[in-house]
Amino acid sequence: MGKHSQQTPPTTAHFVDPFRDAQALTPIGAEERNILRIVNQKIAARPSLRAIVDYLFENTQGLIPCDRIGLAFVDDRQERVTSYYNRASYSPLSLEKDYSEALQATSLSEVLRLGQPRIIGNLELYFETKPKSRATRRLLQEGVRSNLTCPLSVEGRVVGFIFRSSRRSYAYRPHHIELQMAITERLSQAVEKAWRIEQLEELNHAYTQMLSFVSHELKSPVASMVTDAQLMAEGYLGDVSEAQKKKLEGVMRKGKYLLGLVNEYLDLARVEGMELRSQPRSRVAINLEVVEEAVELVRPQIDGRGQELTLSMPAQSPEMCCDATLLRIALVNLLDNASKYGNEGGRIWLTVEYTPEDWAHLPKLTVRVRNEGPGFSEAEKNKLFRRFSRLDDPALKTRRGTGVGLYNTWRIIQLHEGRIRAESRQGEWAEFIFEIAAAAECAYTPPDPERA
Repeated sequence: MGKHSQQTPPTTAHFVDPFRDAQALTPIGAEERNILRIVNQKIAARPSLRAIVDYLFENTQGLIPCDRIGLAFVDDRQERVTSYYNRASYSPLSLEKDYSEALQATSLSEVLRLGQPRIIGNLELYFETKPKSRATRRLLQEGVRSNLTCPLSVEGRVVGFIFRSSRRSYAYRPHHIELQMAITERLSQAVEKAWRIEQLEELNHAYTQMLSFVSHELKSPVASMVTDAQLMAEGYLGDVSEAQKKKLEGVMRKGKYLLGLVNEYLDLARVEGMELRSQPRSRVAINLEVVEEAVELVRPQIDGRGQELTLSMPAQSPEMCCDATLLRIALVNLLDNASKYGNEGGRIWLTVEYTPEDWAHLPKLTVRVRNEGPGFSEAEKNKLFRRFSRLDDPALKTRRGTGVGLYNTWRIIQLHEGRIRAESRQGEWAEFIFEIAAAAECAYTPPDPERA
């Protein structure tokens, strides 16, 4: 095992530089290399950070003993270290997930600075030299007596640490460091990638929570303001002059616009938070429950812009399995978009087509919404259906919009396992088309062969 194996184990923190202290290390044996190869393959296939740590804890005890394994990350400024996940053969844990400290206040700052693994052979003696170490105190409370810390580095930058701890003093030798580093070499990038993904998911969740909260808080007072302005404009609270009435009508228009934004963001919060789930129902009457209700909701806006709506739908309403509420939201978004970006005084066409089942095809519902207007170029088409995306066209920049409605519509059609696309002739028209399967019943029951 080299020189260090013949010496008294160090009682304080002992760093090993694998490049300079080669004499402290011993070659990895063939059996160990085979285990490491399997470990590396398994690490690559682990679906989450917790699964990676669990696998290492359960399957590498023969290589590196430990009663406890932990993972911690350093923030981008390398100012704080935060415990991410811990697994132990005992309970309870005193140092758990989300335990965080300023790096400057911990002995890990030296591991970070050197970028080298560290062994603490006797944690009790070490604590005597570092009595202010809160993390060490907590580990001692758990019965931990020795520790191996290995930095996780990506492209020369330390992103975190993996800890192995034992309830036995002097459990670790330099050879364990070499084995851990062989694992860590493969582990670092996989861990950082998985951690970044989880960070983004947490941030996205926090963002949708905030979005939903703010939208809910805005909705009631804005709706109340619109109602008050309407009552005043219609003279219910006393006579108003024409000039006052015009001002109040302006307040109502702006308030309704804000309510539209709030509703879009509430839909977005539900979509992003995975709360907007499809709840299909059999035999939904598409004409009555989706099309006519959507048209009624958007009609005031269309009439307000002096636009003409031409509606074409089957005389016999299709009955199909779908979530009527979500499809209505999708259609309202498309009609709202057609009115908003269409020419004032122009035409809008809403066409609903139902193709019944035949020997070659399943039944299908196709909905088309077309408007006269500036449309969009082929190059700009790729920006559609993206969250917060607006087209970079001078003719469209003056129109108010967030880019949220089309994104929500795309998600709703996806929930119905359908597809949506857009076509345009720039300067003349734009059209949005979605298609979804139109089976009448939500659950298909195969025929009973005995009754056939």
